[in-house]
Amino acid sequence: MEQRVEKSTEERIKINKRSKLVKSFPLYLLLLPSLLILALFVYKPMYGLIIAFKDYSPALGVFGSPWVGFKHFDQFFHSYQFIRTLKNTLMISLYSIFAGFPLPVILALLTHQIRTGKFKKTFQVITYLPHFISTMIICGMLIMFLSPRTGLIAIVFKQVGIEVPNILAMPNMFSSVVVWSDIWQHLGWDSIIYLAALAGIDPTLYEAATMDGASKFKRMLYIDLPLLMPTAITLLILRTGGVLSVGFEKVFLLQNQMNLQVSEIISTYVYKMGMLNSQYSLSTAVGLFNSVVNFIILILVNKIAKRMTNTGLF
Repeated sequence: MEQRVEKSTEERIKINKRSKLVKSFPLYLLLLPSLLILALFVYKPMYGLIIAFKDYSPALGVFGSPWVGFKHFDQFFHSYQFIRTLKNTLMISLYSIFAGFPLPVILALLTHQIRTGKFKKTFQVITYLPHFISTMIICGMLIMFLSPRTGLIAIVFKQVGIEVPNILAMPNMFSSVVVWSDIWQHLGWDSIIYLAALAGIDPTLYEAATMDGASKFKRMLYIDLPLLMPTAITLLILRTGGVLSVGFEKVFLLQNQMNLQVSEIISTYVYKMGMLNSQYSLSTAVGLFNSVVNFIILILVNKIAKRMTNTGLF
């Protein structure tokens, strides 16, 4: 009798699974093109990572090149560029996280308090617009504004007799220029996710807090901020997971011989070794090292966040 009951329950489970699969088939069909693109353009090229363990030659090909093991990793680790590029990358990345991560949260909280519809939309459009300016144009604007001779800032200060130094040639100012220009460009866009999270908060919480005499600041502090924290922690984990993946374009375009000691990061080093010096195996080894370290940091930060806040990616 018990065996019959078990068989019937198993059959029901199988039937339910089949019915769910049939019902969800159109959704899986819609997902298929994305999976194909992911497989062809993301996972298929990953076989090329094996050239990090070979002395790659375009004439011999990926599989015909001789195997050298960890030779190129050892070459990078014992190079004078290793400490310098790692230090510069970490400095810019951590500076960007500590300075730039809280600001979109603050902007979203302040924007959420604006009640005038037209003013709120205008304010949001103004803060979103810089995100759509290309990195090359942003770098051109920075060079124009910060030029010690023809820059807008230099011209204004010359009117009052103040000589402006060449900021882009000052090593101690390079990271600040890169980080704060990036914050200005993406601040409004990054706040969209937090505004979406704030829009999903139950209005009855605000009504109850208002009836208890809570001010706008207290409602923001005790309702908005705690309910926003899971979203903020998730985005912080993702951002920390890319701590060695500093944007290549802006750093490379603002790089010059005067600031090279602080502007040479892992991505620019990979570009120079691979594209300019044709050291394909070395550049692949450095890129693979970068990805592995980012993955390890992502796992560690996710575990720490899950233990401390019970919020994580997985």
